[in-house]
Amino acid sequence: VQLVESGGGLVQPGGSLRLSCAASGFTFSTYAMNWYRQAPGKEREWVAGITSAGGVTNYAESVKGRFTISRDNAKRTAYLQMNSLKPEDTAVYYCRALNMGRNYWGQGTQVTVSS
Repeated sequence: VQLVESGGGLVQPGGSLRLSCAASGFTFSTYAMNWYRQAPGKEREWVAGITSAGGVTNYAESVKGRFTISRDNAKRTAYLQMNSLKPEDTAVYYCRALNMGRNYWGQGTQVTVSS
């Protein structure tokens, strides 16, 4: 089982990034996918989630209207489109796959928002 995040980097405030989470080793299309983030000195927090078929999405209040979660089950990949980025969005971003009692985490990708 593997989840590999990519797409992080350094971006100026107001900029955009798209994170990807590529899955392997399990039946991706049956798992809900979520994005979390952890800023330095803070606890990991949930950012966004999408159901297995992609029909329902949910967002933390802090990112609602700026971030969009999506998935492509044929490509076994989940995405997080991040627009209007703010310095407080700086964190390591993780994807997580959930199905009943099973869950898998990726290794994380760093996002830094700074001028």
